[in-house]
Amino acid sequence: MFSGSIPALVTPFRDGAFDAPAFKRLVEWQIDQGTGALVPCGTTGESPTLSFDEHYQVIDTCIETAAGRVPVIAGCGSNDTATAIRHMRYAQQAGATAALIVAPYYNRPTQDGMLAHFKALADACDLPIVVYNVPGRTVADISAETMCKLAEISSVVATKDASGDLARVTMHRAGAGADFCQLSGNDDLWLPHAVLGGVGCISVTANVAPRLCADFAAACASSDWTGALALHDRLFALHKAMFSDASPGPAKYALSRVHDWFSPEVRLPIIPASEASRRAVDAALVAAGVIQV
Repeated sequence: MFSGSIPALVTPFRDGAFDAPAFKRLVEWQIDQGTGALVPCGTTGESPTLSFDEHYQVIDTCIETAAGRVPVIAGCGSNDTATAIRHMRYAQQAGATAALIVAPYYNRPTQDGMLAHFKALADACDLPIVVYNVPGRTVADISAETMCKLAEISSVVATKDASGDLARVTMHRAGAGADFCQLSGNDDLWLPHAVLGGVGCISVTANVAPRLCADFAAACASSDWTGALALHDRLFALHKAMFSDASPGPAKYALSRVHDWFSPEVRLPIIPASEASRRAVDAALVAAGVIQV
């Protein structure tokens, strides 16, 4: 259902408020550069710091600006099932293509609890679901067995896997079928994930280098592994630099270096990228050819 380079969009702020004009420009630039779909209000979008009104304004702005040119996968996850349902229902009526639903964080549900959570979402709203597994942030890990059970739910159409366990691509394919849409959640593992059967990546780096990431996705889709490896090597330092400090501080700094209309402002508890992180970002941007010395 989804494929290619899919940025987990940052949410621009200016003077403490959502910067809608900058976000519209970011969405337009992404589409122009070949992005395959858009994800507003994910972790990289600082969704935990957004009020409900802001959350929905970001979703609305993304959908209205994209205007049907690419799919919009709205971040709707919560560790409260009722809140996730509320977000999904809003995103559906706003015109989102699907909902990105992260594993419930902090609560640490059992695998049966995970199944019950996602079944409750599917029963309450028929918006397609992309299941997001990122145990490094949530602590709760959606096992491969559970993911394959979730894939039996008709509205569960894809997974974004950021477990770091590449064996899961094969395990998911074996248990959920070759047509189950598997997206990488780790930029630095995008290449091996694609080799094993993945069809794209929900990416942080694509915020900053959308054309290079789109070209990389196209090389993978055409099984041009030599070309994909060359682009992977070109982007690798940037993948690492995006996490040289708490995300999305480095990504927002990088965007401010690429576009003079973008502010690097973040919200607490995230703080601006450190000096060391900024140096790493600058060097990686130059190495990738995104900016000139």
